[in-house]
Amino acid sequence: MILDRLAADTKLRVEKAKREVPFSEMCRAAFLRNADIGFPFEKALQGEGMHYICEVKKASPSKGVIAEEFPYLEIAKEYEAAGASAISCLTEPKHFLGKNEYLKEMVEEIKIPVLRKDFTIDEYMIYEAKVLGASAVLLICALLDTETLRRYIGICDRLGLSALVEAHDEKEMASAVHAGARVIGVNNRDLKDFTVDIENSIRLRKLAPKEVIFVAESGIKTSMDIERLRQADVNGVLIGETLMRRPDKKAALLELSGRLDGKNREEPGRRVQ
Repeated sequence: MILDRLAADTKLRVEKAKREVPFSEMCRAAFLRNADIGFPFEKALQGEGMHYICEVKKASPSKGVIAEEFPYLEIAKEYEAAGASAISCLTEPKHFLGKNEYLKEMVEEIKIPVLRKDFTIDEYMIYEAKVLGASAVLLICALLDTETLRRYIGICDRLGLSALVEAHDEKEMASAVHAGARVIGVNNRDLKDFTVDIENSIRLRKLAPKEVIFVAESGIKTSMDIERLRQADVNGVLIGETLMRRPDKKAALLELSGRLDGKNREEPGRRVQ
């Protein structure tokens, strides 16, 4: 399964990183950064209406290279200008062609929170995310048991980071809830066969406490999709490929959120190509 390969490759990457910057040094650097930041990622996803986490990624294992031209800072700024609540930045280098430097530069150039989207298999990566300037990290239930999730969320709390805990099925939802996740994302893509069904988010929303910030991930292509999720009490959506394939990403996000006026206003259910 692709997730197993991603985890194995990430383990090798972390081992290399630890040789370059030892664990104790990374921890010290992380705690030197201001931890009293009020968890801006969570705050950005609270309140009325749908909130948008817009992803900056060059490639994916299922689709290959998505963006031959990749002006990542310009893309992040376009998302911010269009009203994105947060940015998701891929830092996994082998399969998604991401870089830590992308995240670090984005944090310096934009004001909205940035999620480090990577395959966290070692607590070292949480401290590293803090040093890079991230406001949140991704924790995937399929890679981490409940006790590890709880421990990693605790590390995030001490560093002033938010944890987006990702689940795909009922068992993983239970693990996320029992671990104390405050932000739960449901991946609508089955990583076993890459099929996508946004009903997965709608179904699993019922299993999360109402106070949990709930995010739908993958397969969101139309304003009608957004409306169905909003009616299911979903707080936010994480959108990547749909936006990355559009030349004008600001217009694409405005269309999805139904905020284009006049002749350019999106018709309900219109697919963003």
